[in-house]
Formats: sequence, C-alpha cells, structure tokens
Amino acid sequence: MLSISNLSYYIGGRPLYENANLHIKPKDKIGLVGQNGTGKSTLLKIIHGEYQPSSGEVQKAKDCSIGFLNQDLLSYLSDDSILDVALEAFQEVLSLQDEIDEVLKQMESDYSEEIMNRLASLQDKFEANEGYTLKAKAAEVLAGIGFSDADLSKPLRTFSGGWRMRVMLAKLLLEKPALLLLDEPTNHLDLPSIQWVENYLKTYEGAVVVVSHDQTFLDNCISSTVEVANLSLTLYSGNYSFYKKEKKERMEIQQNAYENQQQMIKQTERFIERFRAKATKSNQVQSRIKALDRMEKVHEVVDDEVNVNFQFKFSQRSGRDVVVLDEISKAYGDNLIFEGTTARIERGDKIALIGANGKGKSTILRIIDGSETFTGDRTQGHNVIKSFFAQHQLEALTLDNEIIQEMSQAGSQKTEMELRSVLGCFLFTNDDVFKKIKVLSGGEKSRVALAKTLISQANFLLLDEPTNHLDFQSVNILIQALNQYEGTFVTVSHDRHFIQGVANKIWYIEDHEIKEYPGTYAEYEYWKSQQVQPNGKSEKAKKSQKKPVQKKKDFNQNEVRQAKNELRKLQSDLEKIEVQIETLEAEKKRLSEEMSNPEIYQDETKSQEVNSGFAKAEKELSELNSNWESIVDRISDLEEKVTQLG
Repeated sequence: MLSISNLSYYIGGRPLYENANLHIKPKDKIGLVGQNGTGKSTLLKIIHGEYQPSSGEVQKAKDCSIGFLNQDLLSYLSDDSILDVALEAFQEVLSLQDEIDEVLKQMESDYSEEIMNRLASLQDKFEANEGYTLKAKAAEVLAGIGFSDADLSKPLRTFSGGWRMRVMLAKLLLEKPALLLLDEPTNHLDLPSIQWVENYLKTYEGAVVVVSHDQTFLDNCISSTVEVANLSLTLYSGNYSFYKKEKKERMEIQQNAYENQQQMIKQTERFIERFRAKATKSNQVQSRIKALDRMEKVHEVVDDEVNVNFQFKFSQRSGRDVVVLDEISKAYGDNLIFEGTTARIERGDKIALIGANGKGKSTILRIIDGSETFTGDRTQGHNVIKSFFAQHQLEALTLDNEIIQEMSQAGSQKTEMELRSVLGCFLFTNDDVFKKIKVLSGGEKSRVALAKTLISQANFLLLDEPTNHLDFQSVNILIQALNQYEGTFVTVSHDRHFIQGVANKIWYIEDHEIKEYPGTYAEYEYWKSQQVQPNGKSEKAKKSQKKPVQKKKDFNQNEVRQAKNELRKLQSDLEKIEVQIETLEAEKKRLSEEMSNPEIYQDETKSQEVNSGFAKAEKELSELNSNWESIVDRISDLEEKVTQLG
C-alpha cells in the first residue's frame, strides 16, 4: 500500500534518517516509537507529503488515501457546530443532499418526469452512501470521545484546544482513510475516551500508524512496532510489550556478537603482529589484514533504559492521617460536582484518581490542597508538608534561569553536586544543566518542574497529570522515583501504565461521591469487570483470544547449544595456549640472549644445554602457534554457524 525506500532526511545538515526502509500493508496497525527528537513526527509528515525526503522514495498505491491527525490542528477554529465540523468528513455525500434540496425547490414549480427521475436517482444514491445515518454516526463518534448531546450544537471555537483536537479526531475517524496517521492522539483524551479510541482502532478497516507515549494504548491497539533509532526504522512484529521483550533479546544477541567480534579482532591482530615479518605466513597475514578491513563492525549496545536512585529527605514525618475530607460538597453554578462525599488519606497511601474529564478530579486535588472553596470539613494531619505539581507550574518556571539555578531555588538546601545528581536522573547531564528554561521543550520543562517537586522535602505530593509531555523513558524514571518515595501522594492521570506502576489505591468519582478501591489498577479493572449489572448478570471479561504465535527462524536448538558449549571450551583452551606462548616466548628470548654471550661457549656442557633448550622451546612454540591458528579458525567457523542459526 505504501513503501518507503532508502529514505534519507536532513535538518540543517543533521541526519534524521539515512537509507531507512518501511513497508506499510493494508490493515497494518503500527506503533512508531523512539526517543524524543529521533524524527517520529517528521516521518509522519514525510508520509503525508508535507516534507520531501532529501533522498529516497515514498511510493503509495493510487487508492491509498491518507488522513493525518497532528498537533497543528489545535489552531483550527470555526463558527460551525462541532457536529457540522465532524460531518465535513462526508463532504461528497452531503453534496448529494444539497442537490436533493435544490431539486425539491425546483419541484415547487416543475413536476416534469425528468425532475422526478432526477430526484429518485439522487435519493437512491444518497441512501446507498448511508446518507440518512451520517448524523447518527457522527454523534456516536463524538459521544465516544467525550462530548455530551448538548455539546453537539455548540460552535467549535467555543471549546479549548484539547476539545477541538477531539473534534478533528472524530472527523478523521469518520473519513476512514486507507492510511490513518495519528500523532499523540491520546494527549487530550481522558481514560474512557482513550479506551473508546482503542476499541475503534482495533476494528478499523484501514492501516494505522500511531505515535504515542501511552504504553497501554499501544499494547491494546497495534499489531507491530517500528522503532526510530540510529537513523533507521526497525520493525518488531508485535505490540509494545512484545517490542520491549524482543528488543532486550536482540540487544543481548548484539552485545554477545560485539564481544565475540572484539575478541576475534584482538586475536587476528595478534596473529598479524606475530607473523608479519615471517615470509612463510605472509599470505595468511595479508588475508587477515584484508578480512579486518572488509569486516562489518558490530556496534556495542547502548542501553537506553535508565535505573535511578533517589535520596528523598524529609525534615519530618507526617501523622497517620494526612488529610480527611468530611461531607464535602462542591458545585459550579448548576453543575454539581460533589455532594456530601467523605474520604481519608493515610500516611503511605499512593492514590491514583481516575475517571472522565469534567467529573471533578482536579477539583478534588485543589480541595485536598486547600486552595479550592467548598462546603464541608477538611482536616489536615500533623506535620504534613505538601508540594503540588500541576501543568500551570510549567509557566511558573523562571524563563531566564538556567536549569541548575531553577533547582537551587526549590528550597531543598541541596548542594550543586546533589542537584546535578537529581537532574541526571531526569536526563539532564553535563552542560545540559546550564540550559535556559526558555529554550526547553514542553517535556523538558515538565521534567524540571517534577524534579523541583520531588526535592522539596515534602512528605505529601499532589500530582495533576504528571506524565503529560513525557516520553517512555521519562515516565519510567518518574515511576521509579515515586516507588522510592516514602511519603504519601495523590495523582490524577490517564496513563494506565503509570497508574499501575505507582498506585496502591484507586479513587474514582461516581454519583457525585469519591469511591475507593484498595488495590492496584489491574486489580481494580478486574473487579470492575466482574461487577453485577442491572440485569443480574456479571460483566465477564471477554475470553482472551490466543494471539498467533510470532514466527521465528527455524533452527535446531540442540545444535546451537552444542556449538556455544564448544565455543566456550575453545575460548578457554585458547586463553591457556596464549599464556603458554607468552611463557615460551619469554623463555626463548632469555635463551637467545644467553646464546649471544660468547662466554657460554667456553663451557661445552652449558653451551649444549642452552642450544638444546632453545631448540626445544622453538619446537614447542611452533606447535603451540599451529594449535592456536587451528583453534582461531574453528572459533571463527562456530561463530558464523551460531549467527546463521540464530
């Protein structure tokens, strides 16, 4: 359907891709992953035709229509209702409706058979294109991504950027292009909407290429993963979890190959050095020199997984009760958020507050913080020191400060070395710490603000959407940090991977009350699926369909195992022989020096003894060198065999 061949793309002389290749087939569901700055969004724009490759080709089939959701659409404004904007997806069918309306107007004065036939033809065509159900379809998709019936008639420009992006997503889904390109589609969606989009994409008839930092979303809706790294595109035939596992295995294989190659290079160089001046070995020496020149080097593995170790310091420990809410009520005009709800946060609680947007999650955080008005009672416990992270704090960063300056103003009393250590955990290393805040990306600003929150000596954290703008690596760092945090926290998040990684309690809002599930997110999801429905039947989780086993290269495991065992033995033998060679060469050198001393020949017995010893050492050395060459050749053969079988 679409083929990328030998793609190269440069920005200001810096390569993003060099000779990259990718083939997208009909119905492919591809997740595009990689570190920030590797060119994921750029690749989508190249596929869409907005950017032209520096070299190489992007070829697509004639019937391959492309739809592209990207962050540039945030600026789109219209006075039309969001329903009408979504219906623009059916422009051709709606034009038939305009023709039908025009014919009906003509019929007010013209009842000719020709007009009647034209009307019948247009109506048949309109019906064949499901024209009478278009509004219902558009309303269904808009409802799926979080809009209420009352919202449908409101003008698009009255909504915030995030909600406008949802409308553009709905329009794109309704268009049903042959190839759907999605750049961070979950950025502006709440959890129910994310789950709805997942289910929609699973059964989408066309192909999908999606860039996302939501690991659970990728796991649930893609069937293959393409990693953007090292200027190329690497395909993994499974979802994100499969990719992580498979990548780890590939990295182990590559690292082993690298180490084996380095050892072989070292042995070859020793052979060349030892026999360079020996005429009888000149052909073999030249052969090995050429082999080294032709050798395709295996690169050492650079593991991008970061393990961090935070040293959290509390000036004091909080009491058992951190915050207690009693009979809390809150409304915005006629919009009732809470009514008489009660909740308790105890020391050591790691609470994730989940649910749809508009239910009051951020309001709850502000009530807990004490910065929101309400009716009811809020009691803060003994020795509680709070720190509140929210997205607006990114704007509160001092733009002209360097990162290290900004951190030093967090009031932690940490030394510059300690601050550098913390920043290193958040991927700011070396001279990065001297970057100005104003030149940082949204994700980098989030990391700085989170780092400031975590070093504040607070024993109680309030975190509102802390994973926004963070890539996979940064999210995993935050998970590690919060797992090492010995205080208490409440977080609002739609990232299920993050929630599962940090929470020991789940809060959700139902019937204007805070409800609590005392367990992990996975346990909550299972419990929720088993709840008794109004018809008396429990909502059983769908029987998991067995995924087709990934096809791997056929190879004889026993043969590989035997080859590796023999390799280990030969490597051990080789090391022993090399020690013997070094010992004999030293002995031969010593005897040679004695033989060059004229005084030795005055003692015939001593002279014969030295000559005999030298001849014996030379013979043994020749045999050892011969054995060494044989073992090196055998090791080379076995390494090639293991590589082919693997």
